[in-house]
Amino acid sequence: MAAYTLCLDLPGSASPETMALDDGVYLVGRGELCRIRLPFPDVSERHALVTVGADGATIEDLNSSNGTFANGVPVVSQLALEPDTLVQIGGCALRVYPSAAERPAAAAAVPPSTAEAPAPESQRPGAAAEEGPETDPLSEMRRQVRDQIHAELIARLDMKRLVAGGIGKEGLEARVREKLHAIVEEVRANGRLPAMLDPDGIEKEVFDEAVRLGPLEGLLADDTVTEIMVNGPKRIYVERGGRLELTPCQFSDDESVMSAIERIVSPIGRRIDESQPYVDARLPDGSRVNAVIPPLSLSGPVVTIRKFSRRTWTASDFVKFGTWTANAAEFMRAAVLMRKNIVVSGGTGSGKTTLLNLLSGFIPRTERIVTVEDAAELRLNQPHVIRLEARPPNIEGRGAVTIRDLVRNCLRMRPDRIIVGECRGGEALDMLQAMNTGHDGSLTTVHANSPRDVISRLETMVLMGGVDLPSRAIREQIAGAVDVIIHESRMGDGSRKIVSISEVSGLEGQQIVMQEIFAFEQTGVGPGGKVLGRFAPTGNVPLFHEQLASRGLFLDPAVYDPGSTREVRLETACGGAS
Repeated sequence: MAAYTLCLDLPGSASPETMALDDGVYLVGRGELCRIRLPFPDVSERHALVTVGADGATIEDLNSSNGTFANGVPVVSQLALEPDTLVQIGGCALRVYPSAAERPAAAAAVPPSTAEAPAPESQRPGAAAEEGPETDPLSEMRRQVRDQIHAELIARLDMKRLVAGGIGKEGLEARVREKLHAIVEEVRANGRLPAMLDPDGIEKEVFDEAVRLGPLEGLLADDTVTEIMVNGPKRIYVERGGRLELTPCQFSDDESVMSAIERIVSPIGRRIDESQPYVDARLPDGSRVNAVIPPLSLSGPVVTIRKFSRRTWTASDFVKFGTWTANAAEFMRAAVLMRKNIVVSGGTGSGKTTLLNLLSGFIPRTERIVTVEDAAELRLNQPHVIRLEARPPNIEGRGAVTIRDLVRNCLRMRPDRIIVGECRGGEALDMLQAMNTGHDGSLTTVHANSPRDVISRLETMVLMGGVDLPSRAIREQIAGAVDVIIHESRMGDGSRKIVSISEVSGLEGQQIVMQEIFAFEQTGVGPGGKVLGRFAPTGNVPLFHEQLASRGLFLDPAVYDPGSTREVRLETACGGAS
C-alpha cells in the first residue's frame, strides 16, 4: 500500500480525484511528462515538486509564474505537508495525507479557472510515442532547467555575430564558458536552481549543446555505442551489440539539432539548407554522418552517425569476434600480397568499410596507396598514403568533384594501389578499367546481397556511366578485373560475419564463373537468439594458389581442406611468416 494519498480538486470537476503516492519525486505542472499533470493555462510547465519519503511529504515551488500557496501563504522554500495543509496551484487545490490516516474533508473550493480546461494531451493515443521516451520527473526537471539556462545564454551572447567576427573555436568556447558560468552562479544565488540538481553537470550539458554536439557528446564517447540515430530532437536511438535502444538523451528543439548539424558539416566544407536538405559528412575521428532536414524529413532534422572504433581492428580481433577464421585471414593476406583485385560486398551496416580497412592493412608499407572516398573514413597506417575526398557542388550548383573524377585523376598519381571507399555509380567503369590496365591489387566495396549479385550490380553501375557497351563486353571487363569477392552479412542477432569468400575464375559464354573458397553455414540459433554456425573452406582451391611461389610466398594447401582443423600461416620463401 502506498504511504501517502493525494487528494486533488480540479476546476470543473464534480468530485475530487485521488492518487496513491509511493516514495519518490513527483513533478507538478502542465507539462506532458509531469507525474501530477494539471493541464491549465494558469499552471506553469514545471510548477512545483512534491517529494515523498520516510520523513514525510514536502512541496517546493520551482519558480513558477503564478506561485504555489500553502493555506494562502506563498511557498518560498521546501515546505512539509501536513494533512490539513491546503496547497493551491493556479485554480487547482490539493492535499497530501498518510494513506493510513482518515481521509480529510475535500479540499476547500478554489475559484475555477475561467479558461476552458483542455483535455490532457497525454490521454491522446500515441502521444507519448511522438514526444519521446518516458522520462522520470527529475530528468524532466533537469531538462527544463537546462533549456531555460541555454535560452538565457543565447539571449546574452550572440554566438553567430562572434563567429562572423572571426573569433576562433578556442576563443568562442572560452567566451561561452565564462558567460555560462556567470548565468549558473546567478541562478544559484537567486535560489532558482533546485537543490537536487548538480550545477556543474547542468553547466556542461548547456555548454555541449551551445558549442559542441549537445547530448551526442556522451554517446560519441561511449565505446559500446556503434551507431547513433537522431529522429528529431526528442527521440535519440543507439545501437549496442547489434540491438537498437531508445535513450533518455534529448535536444531542446529542432534549432538545437540544426546547430549540431552545422557544426558537423561546416568544418569540412559541406552545407545543408532548404536548397540542399541532405548531406553526407564525417566527424574528425572518421565516423560517418548523414543528415536530412525538412522539407524532406517530416520528423524534424534526422541525423545518423556510424561510429568508427577508436582502435584499429586486426585480423585476430575478427577471429575472436567470430567474423572469420584464422585460416581465412591468412588466405586473404595472401590474396592482398598477390595483388589480387578484391571487392568487399554486403548490405547496409554489414561492416564493409571496417573490413576494407582491415584488408588495406595487409598492403606492404613500401607501396604508394591512393584512397578515393565520398567522405574520408579509411584509416591506413602505412606511411605512403594519399587521401582524396569528393566535393559536393557549391550553393550555385557548381564546383562538384565526383568519385569518378577522382578515380580518373588518381591514375595519373603513380599509385601502387587504388582503394575506392564505395562504388555506387559510373565510377565502377573507371575502376574496372584501372584494374585491367596495370593497377592490380585494387580494393573497393559494393552494396550487394550476395557474391553473385555483385556481378549484376557492377554491370548496372557500368551502364550508369553513360557508356553504351554490350553486355558481353561489360562481363569481360568484370571477369578480367575482379579476382576475389568477399561478402559480409549482418546476422539476425546483430553480429557481423563474413559468409562467403569467392574467386572469379573467368567467363564461359555469357556467364561469369565463380567458385566459393570459404563459406559460412548456419546450424541454428542459441540462447538469446545468437546465431550458431561454422565458417569453413569448401574444398575448392583458387586458381592463383599455384602463383604464390612466383611471389616468394607459401600457403599450406591444408587451408582449403574442409576436414582440417590445423591453423596455417602464410610464409615467405625464406621460411618466415609474412
